[in-house]
Amino acid sequence: MKTFVIVKTHELALKGKNRPWFMRHLVNNLRKATKGTGVQSVWQAHLLVGLTLADEADWPAVRDRVKQCFGVAKFFKAYDIPLDLGKVKEALPPLLEGRSFESFRITASRADKRFPIKSDEICRELGTYVKDLTGARVDLSKPDLQIFLDVLPSGILLYFEEVRGYGGLPVGVSGNVMVMLSGGIDSPVAAWQMMKRGCRANFVHFHSYPLVDKSSIEKSAELAQHLTRHQYGCKLFLAPLADAQKQIIVSTPPAYRVILYRRFMVRITEALARRHGAKAIVTGESCGQVSSQTLENISVIDQAADMPILRPLIGFNKEEIVDLARTIETYPISIQPDQDCCSLFVPRHPETRAALEAVLRMEAGLPVDELVRDAVVNTETREFAFEGLVEQTR
Repeated sequence: MKTFVIVKTHELALKGKNRPWFMRHLVNNLRKATKGTGVQSVWQAHLLVGLTLADEADWPAVRDRVKQCFGVAKFFKAYDIPLDLGKVKEALPPLLEGRSFESFRITASRADKRFPIKSDEICRELGTYVKDLTGARVDLSKPDLQIFLDVLPSGILLYFEEVRGYGGLPVGVSGNVMVMLSGGIDSPVAAWQMMKRGCRANFVHFHSYPLVDKSSIEKSAELAQHLTRHQYGCKLFLAPLADAQKQIIVSTPPAYRVILYRRFMVRITEALARRHGAKAIVTGESCGQVSSQTLENISVIDQAADMPILRPLIGFNKEEIVDLARTIETYPISIQPDQDCCSLFVPRHPETRAALEAVLRMEAGLPVDELVRDAVVNTETREFAFEGLVEQTR
C-alpha cells in the first residue's frame, strides 16, 4: 500500500480566486518543513495537500513538522487502497494489529458518488467485519478507535488518527514584520500569533551589555531558533541600548525612564524594519499589564513611530499568555533567568499616565537621532535556519 499524509485546510478554503496562491505557499512550506524526514513528494489537490511517504519515512518527525506548519487545520496518515471494499478488508487486519481498543466507529465519506455503495452501507459492512475480526463493539459516540474512509475517484483512503494543526495562514502570505523580542514570556507568543496570520517575522532584541551580562542575548537567540520551526529561517538583530539609557538616566526624571526607553526601542526597531522590508512592528504588550502598558503610555510610545505597531496580545491576561506559551513550548526558555535591559535603573514609582508634551520636552534635550543611528550601526545580526545558526555578522 502507498502511504500518504493528507493535509486539510480551513481558512484557505474561503479565499475564492486567490486560493491557489495561498495553497502554493502551503505546499512550499510543507516541503521545507518535512525535508529529511522521508517525504518523497508534496502535491496539491482540490482543497487539500498530500505528502507521499517513503517506506522508511520517520512518521513521528513528519507528524511534528506538519503540525507546526501554519495553514494546516488537520491531517492524517492515510493508506491508499483500490476502489474495492474487499481490498479494504484485506488491508485492515495488519493495520489493526497492535492497536488496543474495546470499541470503534467507522466513518465513511463518499466524495466520488459514482462508487456504487453508499456511505452508510460502507459503514455497516465494514463495521460488521471489524466486529467479527476483533470482538470489539461499535460505539458511535465515544469510541476507543475511529476508522475513516474517504472514497475518491482514484481510490479509497483509509486512516485512523486525525491530528489537529494550528490552522491560520501559511507563513509568507501576509508580508514581513519586525518583532521586539524581549526574552520574556509575552513577545515570543506575540510573534507566534503573527506567524499564524501568515506574517514572516524577524526579531530585534535590545540589550545593555556590557552594563549587564549576555544572558538575555543568548535567551533571545534560543527563542528565535525555536520559532524557526514555523517559518524555517529568521534574522535576530541584537541592538545595543546602553548608550541611550545612560543619556536618559542623567538627563530625565526617573519616573519617565521606561517610557523613554520604549520610545527609543521603537525608533530603532522602525529603522531596522524599514531597512529589511518589514511593514509593521510587533510587540508582546497587553493592556494594563505593567506601568508602560497603560493606554496613556501606549499612546505616547506609539507617537515615536511612523510605522504601524501591532499588539496581538493586547486583550490577553497573563494566565492566557502563559497557557499559550506552554502550548507552543516557548515558556521553558522564557522563564530562564536573565538581565533584561528594561530592568536596568527602573524607578520605584514609574509614570503610568505620561503626557506627550512632557515627554517631547525631555527628548528635546537628548541627541535622539544620533543615539538611534549609532544603535542601528552597532546592531549585530544573527541568522537562523530551521537546522541551526547559519552565520553571525556585525
